[in-house]
Amino acid sequence: MDGFLQYEFLQRGLLMALLGGSVCGVMGVFVVLWRMSLVGMCISHAAFAGALLSLVFGWPPLAGGVAASLGAAAAVGPLAERPGFSLDTAMGVIFSVVMSLAMLALGLLPGARADGLNLIWGSLLTVAMADLYIMAGTATLLFSFIFLFFKEIQAIIGQKQSALASGIPVRGIYYACLILMGLVVVSSLKAIGGFLIFSLIVAPAATSLQLTYSLRRMFWLSAALGAAASASGLWLSFHFSVPPGASIVLTAVSGLMAAMLFSPKKRDRAA
Repeated sequence: MDGFLQYEFLQRGLLMALLGGSVCGVMGVFVVLWRMSLVGMCISHAAFAGALLSLVFGWPPLAGGVAASLGAAAAVGPLAERPGFSLDTAMGVIFSVVMSLAMLALGLLPGARADGLNLIWGSLLTVAMADLYIMAGTATLLFSFIFLFFKEIQAIIGQKQSALASGIPVRGIYYACLILMGLVVVSSLKAIGGFLIFSLIVAPAATSLQLTYSLRRMFWLSAALGAAASASGLWLSFHFSVPPGASIVLTAVSGLMAAMLFSPKKRDRAA
């Protein structure tokens, strides 16, 4: 019976790794190409802080994480547009606030704080079916958004000013991406962990950027690399008893380093 339960947990963790890795990889394309790493980091940590605060009050972590990430996304634009406020300054303010709230919430958690620590480091082997359903729903929303607005996304990435002049709702698409990023982070917190999730978002996309010039191929390649890194990290975690979130991120970063060394773009530049 114990062997059956272990197999079931491993199978569930593998499904979560494949889904979560692919979703994070796809989300990373927006972060890398729109150069919104600071924005993404703030939103991911805001979701983490919101999930921890929800645990303090006995609410579902998903609700608090989504609310906090939406709040951070809504604060980014107005703060950055204030006179004398650069985007870097706005991100620094938001990041310091959400990290302070996260540490405060962790200190206020009663008991052994096991649930809070799981949100920090992640644990693929403890995900429930409900977590898989949430991740599947997030993946459906993200992939549908890209399918429906691919031409607009491509135009904004290629030439933002021309996209604005042609009537494309650049700001609406940008904020939709911020909301989706919050959903991706919240649905991945339990599996990957709040401290490491943003690395998994960025690394597969940065790797695929070294390997292709096509935006369409970059989306597919980022999804595949994210899924591969997550599955490999889960295997390493299971066989060597190391934290899964850390092994997944280190695997993803190792792939990035290899891509930077053997990138066809590097050879093109040299030629």
